[in-house]
Amino acid sequence: MGDLPTDEALVERMSRGDRAALGVLYERHAPRLRAVALGVLRHSAEADDVLHDVFIEAWRRCADYATTRGTVSAWLGLRARSRALDRLRTRKLRAEEAAPPSDVVPASGDPANDPARTLDRARLQGLLATMSQAEQDVLLLGYFEGLSSREIGERLGVPIGTVKSRVRSALGKLRLAFEQKDRGS
Repeated sequence: MGDLPTDEALVERMSRGDRAALGVLYERHAPRLRAVALGVLRHSAEADDVLHDVFIEAWRRCADYATTRGTVSAWLGLRARSRALDRLRTRKLRAEEAAPPSDVVPASGDPANDPARTLDRARLQGLLATMSQAEQDVLLLGYFEGLSSREIGERLGVPIGTVKSRVRSALGKLRLAFEQKDRGS
């Protein structure tokens, strides 16, 4: 059993183009990573897609792995959880875009086709895209999943103060952008 390469050795081999090393890493970690994705998404086919994405990303970004920042297992697990949360956010955003608002009854027509709403939605998506992934994560977890700052910190593995700073920064950027729009800038 001592002949089995470590995860770190496999990642090193992957960085030199060794596809067989990727296969061994997949066999070791795929069941656990799929379970992580399935736990978040509750949908088997989407969990399989996330698993595929994680290993493609691991192959492409294997040179970014650093033993000083954690184990290969944690590195892969974080990628699986992040990709699953990304898919969940996308799914929820699509559902919210498709659903009419509960407090507004349109006089006629579909409110989703309202040009003003379509422009604001596109503008918001554009603004989110300009933020760091960390800022996007805290906003989406807080506003679309309804998590508290403490829960966001636990999910992302960061202190609550960091969560609050990221939220403050992200909301400040949104506020500034929408104030500029209201002033006609």
